[in-house]
Amino acid sequence: MSTLRIALLTHSVNPRGGVVHTLELASALTALGHDVTVFVPAARGETLFRLPPCRVVYAPVVLAQGDTVAMVEARIDAFRRALTGHGAAAFDVLHAQDSISGNALAELKAQGLVHGFMRTVHHLDHFDDPRLMAWQRRAYQDADEVLCVSDRWTREMQAEYRIDAFTVPNGVDVQRFSSRTDRHDAQVRQRFGLDGGPIVLAVGGIEARKNTLALLEAFAVVRSGLPQAQLVIAGGASLLDHDAYSRRLLQRASELGLSIGPHESVVVTGPLEDAVMPALFRSADVLSMVSLREGFGLVVLEALASGTPVVVSSIAPFTEYLDDATCCWADPLDADSIAAALVRALNESGIDFEHAVPALLARFSWAASARRHMDAYRRFAAKRALLTH
Repeated sequence: MSTLRIALLTHSVNPRGGVVHTLELASALTALGHDVTVFVPAARGETLFRLPPCRVVYAPVVLAQGDTVAMVEARIDAFRRALTGHGAAAFDVLHAQDSISGNALAELKAQGLVHGFMRTVHHLDHFDDPRLMAWQRRAYQDADEVLCVSDRWTREMQAEYRIDAFTVPNGVDVQRFSSRTDRHDAQVRQRFGLDGGPIVLAVGGIEARKNTLALLEAFAVVRSGLPQAQLVIAGGASLLDHDAYSRRLLQRASELGLSIGPHESVVVTGPLEDAVMPALFRSADVLSMVSLREGFGLVVLEALASGTPVVVSSIAPFTEYLDDATCCWADPLDADSIAAALVRALNESGIDFEHAVPALLARFSWAASARRHMDAYRRFAAKRALLTH
C-alpha cells in the first residue's frame, strides 16, 4: 500500500501505558514510511514526555477547575478544535487511543466532518458519574473499527458489549530496555536513596487499579524477613484523582511502621522523567505488577528486557503471554500470596532469562505491532472505500 496519512490521538503528555503505546506505534509506523501525526491535548508549556520522530500537534487545553467531568470535557473540546483546524478529513486513518479522543472523533463523525475512525481499547474503567460512563461507551460504540491490546479485552468487548474487536498487542524496545548498565544506574540509586535492598519496584503510582495497598501489605511481610528491603513506587502521572487512595496508603504505611522517603523503607518517586526509567528497572531486584485490572502490562516486558524478575497477578492478560518460565505468579487478592511470590522472585525466581525470556521478547516488537496495525488500517480503508463509492 502507498504511504498513508495517519493521525494517532492520545489523551495526555504524561507517561501512561496508552501514551507510550501511541508514541512507540508512531515511531514504528514512521519507520515503515508512513506520514504520522500525533495529536495530544496540552496546557501552556506542556510537552510530551518523549518526542516521536514525526509531527506532533498539541491541542491547547485550559486546565479545568473542578471535577473529572470538566477536565474530560475540556480535553474533548481541545481535540475537536485541533482536528478541525488541521484538516482531520484529509487523513487516511484517524486512530483514537482512549475515550477522550474517541469522543472528539465521534462528534466530528456525527457532524459529517470525518468519514470514520478507529479506536484502541487498552482497558475500560467504571465511573460513578453517568456522563463519564456515557463518554467511555460512545468512544468505542461509534468507532468503525475497535482494536484491543490483549485477548482478554477483545473477548470482553465481543461478549459484554457486542463489539467486533480484534487484538493487536504491544511491543517492547529491547534497545532502550536492556541489562547493560550505564552511568544512570548509580545516579538513580543515589537520587532515591536505594541503599542496598533488595529493591521491590512498582510502576504506575498509587492507584486502586494497581492494587498498591495490597502490595504494601505484602511488602511489610517481606520486610519482616528482609529488614533492609525497600519498596519503590514509581511514576503516577494521571488525569484521574487518586488522592483518597493515596492517603489510605500513607496511613496504612504508618500503621505498619513503614517510613516513606529517600533512604526509607518506602520510596514514592512521583512522576519521573523518561530517561531514568531504564536505570530504575535495572536497579530493582524484582518488579511487582499485581494489578486488579490491566490492558496489557507493558512494564512487565520492559522489566524482563532489563533483566529484572517480575511478579504478576495470576489473571488475564498476564496469563495470555507469560508462563512459569517468564514470571512469578501471585493472587492479587491475597497479600500473603504476593509476599510469597516476591520472596520467591528475590531468592530463586525460576525465570529463564537465557531462553524463555528472549523468546518472549522476540514475540513482542513494535515493528511487528506496526505491521499488525497496517493490516487493520488496510481493512478500515477498504471498508471506507466501499461505503463512499
